[in-house]
Amino acid sequence: MTKWEYSTVPLLVHATKQILDNWGLDGWELVQVVPGPNPEQLVAYLKRPKP
Repeated sequence: MTKWEYSTVPLLVHATKQILDNWGLDGWELVQVVPGPNPEQLVAYLKRPKP
C-alpha cells in the first residue's frame, strides 16, 4: 500500500505555472486548487509517495 505525504502551497495567480512546475520537479502531484484568502491568491493541495 502506498503511503502519501501532503502539502498545501499558496499560489500567486501570475506565477501559478512556475510554482507548480517547481513542486512537480520535486515529485509532488497536484490534487486540487481552491480559492485563497484574496483574489490574487489560490491554494494548491499536493501529494507525493512517502520515501
